[in-house]
Amino acid sequence: MPDQDIAPRGKITSPTRLRIEGDRFVDEDGRQVILRGVNLGGDSKVPYPDGGTYRQTDFSDHRTVSFIGRPFPLDEADEHFARLAAWGFNCIRLLTSWEAVEHAGPEIFDEAYLDYFAAICAKAGEHGHYVFIDFHQDVWSRMTGGDGAPAWLFEKVGLDFTRFHEAGVAHVMQHKYDFARGGRQPDRYPVMSWAQNYRFPVNGIMWTLFFAGHDFAPDLMIDGLNVQDYLQGHYLASVRAVAERVRDLPNVIGFDSLNEPSTGYIGLELSYQHLKWTPEKPGLVRPGLAWSPLDGLAASRGITRQVPRLDFSAEEKTVVPVQDETINPGQISIWKDGAIDPFERAGAYRITHNGDVVILREDFFRVVRGRPVNVKQDYMAPFFKEMARTIRTECADWLLFVELDPFAIMLGHSFPDDTPENAVNASHWYDFVTLSTKHFGYPKYYNPYSGTFLEGGAEIEKSYVEQLAFLRNASHNLNGGRGAPTLVGECGIPFDLDQGAAYKAFADGDRSDAPWEKHILALDFMYNAFDRLLLNSTHWNYTASNRNDPAIGDCWNQEDLSIFSRDQQTDAGDLDSGGRALKGFVRPYVRKAGGKLRQVSFNRHEGTFIAEIESHAGRPTEVFVPRLQYPEGFVLDVEGARVSRDDARQLVEITPDEPGTLTIRISRH
Repeated sequence: MPDQDIAPRGKITSPTRLRIEGDRFVDEDGRQVILRGVNLGGDSKVPYPDGGTYRQTDFSDHRTVSFIGRPFPLDEADEHFARLAAWGFNCIRLLTSWEAVEHAGPEIFDEAYLDYFAAICAKAGEHGHYVFIDFHQDVWSRMTGGDGAPAWLFEKVGLDFTRFHEAGVAHVMQHKYDFARGGRQPDRYPVMSWAQNYRFPVNGIMWTLFFAGHDFAPDLMIDGLNVQDYLQGHYLASVRAVAERVRDLPNVIGFDSLNEPSTGYIGLELSYQHLKWTPEKPGLVRPGLAWSPLDGLAASRGITRQVPRLDFSAEEKTVVPVQDETINPGQISIWKDGAIDPFERAGAYRITHNGDVVILREDFFRVVRGRPVNVKQDYMAPFFKEMARTIRTECADWLLFVELDPFAIMLGHSFPDDTPENAVNASHWYDFVTLSTKHFGYPKYYNPYSGTFLEGGAEIEKSYVEQLAFLRNASHNLNGGRGAPTLVGECGIPFDLDQGAAYKAFADGDRSDAPWEKHILALDFMYNAFDRLLLNSTHWNYTASNRNDPAIGDCWNQEDLSIFSRDQQTDAGDLDSGGRALKGFVRPYVRKAGGKLRQVSFNRHEGTFIAEIESHAGRPTEVFVPRLQYPEGFVLDVEGARVSRDDARQLVEITPDEPGTLTIRISRH
């Protein structure tokens, strides 16, 4: 056995910035760092304290809202960051939004919020957490069913957001949900239906203008700028306002480019409705309305349309059309009086005097100046470059965590060849069936990518590994072809599985792991896959205000993926109290490897952890060994190395005497 120093130190030092070497994060001592973190938090999408989507609103207060208090009030920060550190997390994907910074109007930044946000970043560092900042959005804005952009942008573009619901061009919980009735309402607002907004007209319009206004709306000028320059310019100015506040914090390692961006109508045929998969049209077919761009643009102009609705067929084991729906029967135009659809003005289509829609160019969004568009190279690459330039004006060594449309990644797309240097693949991964159905099909699991059913945990885990390897491979051409680290920016499961069965058991007094067994299994398979592929990750999510109420959850669109809830907290003095399915994600891992990490595995049932490192002499490796998995203590098996234990922080440091292969084995007493 090696010599051991078991002093209960517990001292925390703020982490320093990281650099990239190939597919690894490396610290200033040359050690490979595995980032295992969490998104903070789900309620940062909405204003504080009363902005949750379970509260009715017409958004008329959009200029006066405040996000100070998201993800939690500053005086609660020590509690939450200490809990996350105790669970082994060393990284925070910290959410903010364009709206949080610039909600009051153009170039009117919320200075008090910026001060608050910087203080949260500093607090994270005091507890040993790296931070990268995520300017979050989902389906453009709160007014279009998600979060992200401020409402005054609609007015600048010429849209009236107060007409969106009546025209049927956005699917918004605050308008669709019956607040008096409460609970789940599949007839009015089905779970996870918010994502359908990406295909609804307002998202199509705004994302096309944001990324490609020069090409598709050349005559739409705002304050002397083309709409693309105006929108991106204000977004980047808000990013820079945050960057200026946090540039001197060593634990802040970079920025996400933009959460799950859509590209709107770019590259789509004007009248095409995606109803089935074909080799020529390989996009994922999803439940919901199958809008064509023309359907969306016409409905936005106040013209009634018939649009097919798709749903999953158990018999055919695929998504199929089930009925046509009448959209905008009241013929409400969402364009302000005097405003003209810029795509109509640019020659995509025209409306006759009797209200007929005539296609002028079927390829309007596909061909520009005689050349087919390339979404990645023509629009995403320039955006990535501007984002990198903006943040690196404040700190030259910040990393850029890049994202494409998540469905594009799973279809095999890679990042643009000329993505800026020091980029990280921050793509997202979920078990989409579990996420959308709120049911984990163990031991018989349906894999939507293969269209087959899998039997048993080994097959499920293998499927996860295959999917995540596919995602990881998108990194191959980053950083001049040298590759990049992959950090799965979002991953996780709903905790309200099976109509919230675990919550009911908890309310009835069951404090055992039994009600959480499905959750633990699903998380175990996911983290085993991360270990096998040596991936970094930030779990979605930790929401301090989470509630078990099915209308509330993470305070946003009835999602409920938080690993913590006050409703499960029975002992305020116990950091574990309030945690959900802890044994699924609080597990040993190599935080810092004194060389190159080759292999990691953890068998939760047996309590066996094994790591293999090509190590340097005298360069310590740091392993997180949680008491939760080793309540009676653990046995460490390692040869030719000195061992130091920090029981207060649940860390073991192993320093080899000679270079070579370092094998670490940990087992339960």
